Amino acid sequence: MAAREGGKKRAAAQATGRVDIAVSVPCRHWRRALPDVEHVVTAAARAALRGAASVPARRRAAELSLVLAGDALVRNLNRRWRGRDQATNVLSFPAGPAAGAAGPILLGDVVLAYETVAHEAEAQGKSLAAHLSHLVTHGVLHLLGFDHETDDEARRMEGLERRILARLGVADPYRAREVAHG
Repeated sequence: MAAREGGKKRAAAQATGRVDIAVSVPCRHWRRALPDVEHVVTAAARAALRGAASVPARRRAAELSLVLAGDALVRNLNRRWRGRDQATNVLSFPAGPAAGAAGPILLGDVVLAYETVAHEAEAQGKSLAAHLSHLVTHGVLHLLGFDHETDDEARRMEGLERRILARLGVADPYRAREVAHG
């Protein structure tokens, strides 16, 4: 059961550890290219939350937001928050711990850039839905504290992404890279 609130779609909460996912789609290209885009991103986010062993939301209600933007917005965010004046496929903004705060855990925001994601999907021979599912999974895992700064962290995060995406029926996004670099 989902309801629209102010241009956002609120996903129904799970029975164990309620998780509310707000989806905002300020870039109309997403819906044109993928009419069920809200379903795709919500399913990927929920799969990532279920697949991560350290999810605080299993014990307490949580919230996160997914923003399906265009390259211009993502470029501005990337410049402002990371000092990189270019668009990128996905940005994650963890909310950080709220010491002793009552109410739901605020996990943070995941922002995706349509033009970059669509171009990458086409260049890699993937469907937009599959590539988007991967990037949402990747972004949500960042909100949960996973990273890929070291080789060990990257192996752990990529392995988790592979397992989560397999449950969604999405092919291993790293396989092509391994075959090419074999």
